[in-house]
Amino acid sequence: MSLIAEVDRHYRLGVEDMDQVHREFADLVNALEQADKPAFAAGFGRLLAHTEAHFAAEEARMAASAFPATAEHRADHQRVLGDLHRFARQVARGRTAMARAYLREQIPAWFSLHATTMDSALAAHLKATRSRDAEA
Repeated sequence: MSLIAEVDRHYRLGVEDMDQVHREFADLVNALEQADKPAFAAGFGRLLAHTEAHFAAEEARMAASAFPATAEHRADHQRVLGDLHRFARQVARGRTAMARAYLREQIPAWFSLHATTMDSALAAHLKATRSRDAEA
């Protein structure tokens, strides 16, 4: 069983690099589900680094395209990054139970909501911006 399943089917936004990053994110989360403690610690570090880069890239695109909901989108990113950083400190001390519970109980629902609302709105905005730029 995967924590985040069928990314291409349920969360495809039609912006290929965003879709690819979402597949990578889901793969990293899903790999942690059954990981033993050493593999979990290493994988959690990869997930954190990927998520930081993922969010930074999205935020750069929001700024470059004058996305109107940037503040709300960034606030959601910051909340999740804060959680991941807090759990990363615990994982670094060998305490993985809370991080595992967070990934299992919070991340799938957060990802579903974030991808289908905030990221979907950003993707639509980016596609509309590209379309306007192509017409100009």
